[in-house]
Amino acid sequence: MPVGLFRVCLLVITAIVNHPLFFPKENGTIPENTEEIIQKMKEREESLRLEQLRLEQEIADQEATQKALEKAAVVVEESKEEKVRWDMWTALSMVVFLLIELWRQDFQEGNWQDTGGEEDDMAVLGKAFKGVAFPNKAVLASFYEKRILGTTADMARMREMVEGFADDLLEALRSVCNRDADMEVEDCMGVGSMYENWRVRKPFVCDLIVPFAPPEPYCFCCQTWCSGDSFPPDEQGYGTIKVCRADEDATGCICDKTKLGEDMLCLLHSQVSSARPSSEMEDLLCFKNTQYLDADQVMKWFQIAVTKAWNRISHKYEFDLSFSLLDSPGALKIKFKSGKSIAFNLTPVVQYENSDVYFISHFPRSSLAADIPSSTHWFLTFAVYERRFIQLVSKTLPANACHVSCLQILSFLHGKQCSLTGPSGLTNYHLKTVLLHLLQARPSQDWAPEKLEARLQDMLKFLEKCLHEKKLYHFFIGNEKVPAELGFPIIFQRAEPLNLFRPFVLRRDIYRKMVDTFHEMLRNMSALINEYTVHIPHAHTNGIRKEHL
Repeated sequence: MPVGLFRVCLLVITAIVNHPLFFPKENGTIPENTEEIIQKMKEREESLRLEQLRLEQEIADQEATQKALEKAAVVVEESKEEKVRWDMWTALSMVVFLLIELWRQDFQEGNWQDTGGEEDDMAVLGKAFKGVAFPNKAVLASFYEKRILGTTADMARMREMVEGFADDLLEALRSVCNRDADMEVEDCMGVGSMYENWRVRKPFVCDLIVPFAPPEPYCFCCQTWCSGDSFPPDEQGYGTIKVCRADEDATGCICDKTKLGEDMLCLLHSQVSSARPSSEMEDLLCFKNTQYLDADQVMKWFQIAVTKAWNRISHKYEFDLSFSLLDSPGALKIKFKSGKSIAFNLTPVVQYENSDVYFISHFPRSSLAADIPSSTHWFLTFAVYERRFIQLVSKTLPANACHVSCLQILSFLHGKQCSLTGPSGLTNYHLKTVLLHLLQARPSQDWAPEKLEARLQDMLKFLEKCLHEKKLYHFFIGNEKVPAELGFPIIFQRAEPLNLFRPFVLRRDIYRKMVDTFHEMLRNMSALINEYTVHIPHAHTNGIRKEHL
């Protein structure tokens, strides 16, 4: 049985193997198909190889692009880090620079009046001072005795005469004014070079200030640039004067700022008192439709009042009185029948609170207030305190101290130079401010009479330095070292220092003229002094020099 089954299977396998479909007799196409397949396989292989190359190229390009992007990102990151580092260093440098600048300004403002106690502190002069022949002690002494003392001997007599006449004129002014409606005029005070004994140039002019106040029930409410109100930089040193009722605050009641209902009434002000006609305020010399005192209105009122007063007392005097300057309210001139004349200024001022600081309407013969912002802005003058400071310091100085002599000589030289080259922005007030700074900075013994030459050089050096830096600070404003004996208002001591040269920073033409005038004065100094100096023998000069060595 198994053998039979094996045979049957063998037969079936033999039949299948020999089937013609599997092994045909004609097999000539097989080699051709093989070549085609091989050819197609080669073509396919070639196409695959090209595709592979293309893909490899794309991959290489992508890798190159990726590397470039990564490199660019690294560069950008490095540049950002470098920029951050640079910005950090720049910011740090700016902060350090600002701190240094703030420290320098604080140091200058805190010690701007400290010029040093030794003579060598200002030994190095600017280029303009080099090569200048400075007069020696003997020449200066002869010049001062011949030119200064010889022309100022009659100043005291002139002051006495002017003060007596001014008192009489103001008394007549009070009599012609309406006490219930006009301003109340107080006694006059002498200020300036004539009363500080350093004026040298003729004609001698006495400066008198006359405080005035409004009639009852009004009062003046003063506001300054350092009282907390906002004043622009070009109004530093100015203030405004508001005319208020005595029972009213300077800022006004809230009823003036808020609309009250018809059934509401202010308990402080009735309807009658709160309404102020425009004509009433104009009668109080205020600017139109405001409560602020108008300097131009004050000038007109004062000129009219002085004219009426003179008409009342003119029969008592054997001279004529006239206004010498149209732009100054009290620039007066006395004309005698002999042809001689005496000029003086009677200027109305308003007292600041209970101090001796005054709001002044006009500055005769001065450019200090040449560009007043408006007629409601008044310049503050500290002339009374300046006079008191000089008197106070003079008591501590040696006998016949040279401080006044220095200012007189410098004022004379400046005046002579201006007569040659024309006026400049530099004024005698600037020269006096320089002296005030040095009086506070220098010890008392440095102002001995034999040190006139050294102190005069110090003033010129200090002034040259201020001109170079365009900074000359007001002596009182911002100066916390003002002697307590003067009773100077603390509000001005704590204020920011006021630069008197600030107006010249933007006006370069005036600044250039001022610097040129100073340089010309230095170059012409010896010639101007020698012109008024008697001849001094050389041996006598050497003897004086040895005496002081």
